[in-house]
Amino acid sequence: MSRPFDSLAFPRPARDALALRFGQVSTLLDQGRVADAAGLFDTIRRDYESWSALVDLRFAQDTTSPAAKADRDYADGLGPYVTAHEVTLKRRLLEYPDPTAVAQVVTPHTLELWRTDITTFDPRIADALEEEARLSGEYTALLASARVEIGGAAVNLSGLAPYAESTDRTVRQQAEQLRWAFFADNATRLDTLFDDMVHLRDGMARTLGYDSYIPLAYRRMRRVDYGPADVARFRDDVQAHVVPLVHDIVRKRAATMGWEVLYSWDEPLIDPLGNPRPAGGHDVLMARAQTMFDRMGGDLGPFFADMRENGYLDLINRPGKAGGGFCTSFPTVGMPFIFANFNGTQHDINVFTHEMGHAYQNWKSRNLPAIDLLWPTMDAAEINSMALEFLTWPHIDLMVEPGQGERYRRMHLISSLAFLPYGVCVDHFQHEIYARPDMTPAERHAVWHALEQRYLPWRNYGGLPHPTMGGRWQAQGHIYRSPFYYIDYALALCCAMQFWIRSRDDAPGALKAYVDLCAQGGAQPFTRLVRSAGLQSPFQPGTLADVVRTARALLDD
Repeated sequence: MSRPFDSLAFPRPARDALALRFGQVSTLLDQGRVADAAGLFDTIRRDYESWSALVDLRFAQDTTSPAAKADRDYADGLGPYVTAHEVTLKRRLLEYPDPTAVAQVVTPHTLELWRTDITTFDPRIADALEEEARLSGEYTALLASARVEIGGAAVNLSGLAPYAESTDRTVRQQAEQLRWAFFADNATRLDTLFDDMVHLRDGMARTLGYDSYIPLAYRRMRRVDYGPADVARFRDDVQAHVVPLVHDIVRKRAATMGWEVLYSWDEPLIDPLGNPRPAGGHDVLMARAQTMFDRMGGDLGPFFADMRENGYLDLINRPGKAGGGFCTSFPTVGMPFIFANFNGTQHDINVFTHEMGHAYQNWKSRNLPAIDLLWPTMDAAEINSMALEFLTWPHIDLMVEPGQGERYRRMHLISSLAFLPYGVCVDHFQHEIYARPDMTPAERHAVWHALEQRYLPWRNYGGLPHPTMGGRWQAQGHIYRSPFYYIDYALALCCAMQFWIRSRDDAPGALKAYVDLCAQGGAQPFTRLVRSAGLQSPFQPGTLADVVRTARALLDD
């Protein structure tokens, strides 16, 4: 059993104490004690990451808390200082006079990651990194502050979701209007925030000797086995194979519903009978999830029971809580934590199974020898999360209202396919933005509008001003907080759907391959992890076309 979450408390690291500890690593290297130096370096990083993760989580749990914000501000200021020490020691280990001694205690892939890491930092950008973190927190707090009145209730942006999926078209339209009214009211602030972020990142890149932020972003994401050209070809594959299929699905839905025009507020209603709903509220879903994981076998059930019993879940939406969902972890404890915002829609199931995939992977790899291996790079990490969404399909009837299991599976498949064009649209937008960082806000909105017409040609906002003029991207937090992350979801989905295809013929074999992949953590880069699981790389010609062909056949059946 793990330690109760409420008992977790990590000492707040001070600069002088950190400098002393990092200095001890250098001293050990001076003495030729490479194994001891690498071990202490790993321990220091685990201690720091555990404290930092808890600080970030506490702020997300209550963005209105002055204490949580103060801790977050302190962590933002400390981050670049710690990174400077880490880069210095990584460089020293990489350049150690006896490479064999280092290779005996540090894996080749870890060294590969470190070679990338040392190209992403220089003390000259420390202040810029701190400012980037501050701006990211400002965006998070701004969106968390939203309160709108609908249906006699005051809700935040996450709380709009049930209304956005209502079978009443008027209610859906109202939810969409309220959502975009918030972004329109804050448009100037959002534009200014993003403009500051773009110029800050571009400046950091040029300080480090890059022509633009794009290559620096790929290195910050630790992508060591592919580049922008590979991603561009994948985007083309999505446009060629997925966009036509989703466009057909949208047309058929409009015809079924008797709509002459399908508006943006109609898109969330995937099932003409109404999107299948969760079997109940938080407590019901958690009890049924326990049964589901127990039935799946192996250690999924006991792991989830440990999370529940020891408080490593925060899933209920509330005022002041940051939007979205994520999984974090505390390396010194070996236990992950799931954060989400349940709102009574099918998204509760999607987000929960998704984040549970992240959590299970991190738990399975908790005993790997180095902190760099506990998580894969995010492209591979999203395979673990998205694959579990599909691998729970045989038991998903437990999680939805009676008789809605098959409808849920169909809706989940359609929403997964529909995500791919949106995912590559976000990625393409970022490539365009950072290639031309001096665009005006109006030019950025125009770029989004043009790309939306390319990848989402069915999208019609019904004249709602803010999204119609190209402002939809401002609701996508990754664009602000985690640039160039979003394509990871699309790449991983191509792989996760291969697990789904395999599970249709061999469910036990697919689950075993999944568990084995999770246990590898970040021991290899993305394409090698994909290959080790018996999957085809998304960058390989024909991979996406084969996945889409199977999905189309099932939907047409």
